[in-house]
Amino acid sequence: MVISDNMPYCARCGKPVAEDARYCPNCGAPQRIKTESFVVSGEEIVDRVKQLIHEGNVTRIIVKSEKDKTLLDIPVTAGAVGTILFPWMAALGVIAALATRCKITVERAE
Repeated sequence: MVISDNMPYCARCGKPVAEDARYCPNCGAPQRIKTESFVVSGEEIVDRVKQLIHEGNVTRIIVKSEKDKTLLDIPVTAGAVGTILFPWMAALGVIAALATRCKITVERAE
């Protein structure tokens, strides 16, 4: 399952914004995004993503294979709850069963 549109999301309203946008066209919020990456084993993926979501300032999580192919692109909008994220977690479970190592890229609002 490959889901990706490679577009950042606004930290305030969750709507997609252009990569070079300085302000969200929907709500006008300034866009300051910081990215970081982690390499995790297959069995750690679900736990690590849950931990990142609970941190609160994450706007997007991208899971890539060892060959840097995007496997899953999760937009984490403000106010996301368990029922909204449940399908994403199910997909992560499948990836965890099939992958040995994955790279998780996280976009955070500064």
